[in-house]
Amino acid sequence: METEEIREKKEPKRLPVWACILLFALGLFVCMGLYGTIGFGLLSLILGDEARHPGLLVYTVTEASMLLSVLTPAVILLYFERRPFSDLGLTLKGHVRGLWYGLLVAMLLYLIGFGLSLAIGEVEVTGFQFDPLNLLGTFVFCLLVALTEEIMMRGYILGRLLHTRMNKFLALFVSALLFALLHIFNPNVAFLPMLNLVLAGMLIGASYLYTRNLCFPISLHLFWNWIQGPILGYQVSGNDLGTSLLTLHLPEENVLNGGAFGFEGSLICTVLMIIFTILIVWWGEKREAISLAVPRSC
Repeated sequence: METEEIREKKEPKRLPVWACILLFALGLFVCMGLYGTIGFGLLSLILGDEARHPGLLVYTVTEASMLLSVLTPAVILLYFERRPFSDLGLTLKGHVRGLWYGLLVAMLLYLIGFGLSLAIGEVEVTGFQFDPLNLLGTFVFCLLVALTEEIMMRGYILGRLLHTRMNKFLALFVSALLFALLHIFNPNVAFLPMLNLVLAGMLIGASYLYTRNLCFPISLHLFWNWIQGPILGYQVSGNDLGTSLLTLHLPEENVLNGGAFGFEGSLICTVLMIIFTILIVWWGEKREAISLAVPRSC
């Protein structure tokens, strides 16, 4: 135990955490301009004037450029901080189960939330359309969104905050607030959707406090969006992702069904996210208590 404390004290000096976060934000904006221009140029060569019209391919290429824009400053700053790439939490080894747990939590959230919405008549299913190519395309798009936002908000920003003396739950809240602010210009944003986006950031990031790994957050984020939009037919954070497996009708747009913002704008979603976040924190605290109780060899 004493040896570990000595090693921590002898760690090489690194860039201040807050400076790293500010440099990361600056690098992100620069890379967005660079990669966005390259991506649009490639689309223009391939699609011609069609590149100017929004579509799944255009959105996917744009999101791919966003992923590169996040990874570039993150990797550069990790190098200057003298930290390994694995510090972003992208390691699969020992964390593959997190991918399955993320899928399971997303399915449970919608099984309960969508099922309850149907039962009380807040949503109605009016159609069914199976389009495998569209489902595959939207899955790839949602995967890119999940990778981009999780590497940025949890892997880098929350990861850096956890290297400060800030309380881990306050760090989680700060990262969740920044995550919500990413969506502030989304269509149909209001107070409840913004509150739910903060809660979503805390739900998705809670496991990272204990694992320092992104398998669970990426999986939950991916399937949260994909099931919500392309499968069930809701708007996703106010955005329409096009054709969906189910066609939904809202008898009335209100806070119980989320209205035009989608399920994320509903009170049902609010309650479920609070419950699941508490369960994840309970699991994490129990996990930490067990690991501390296990005696270590000298």
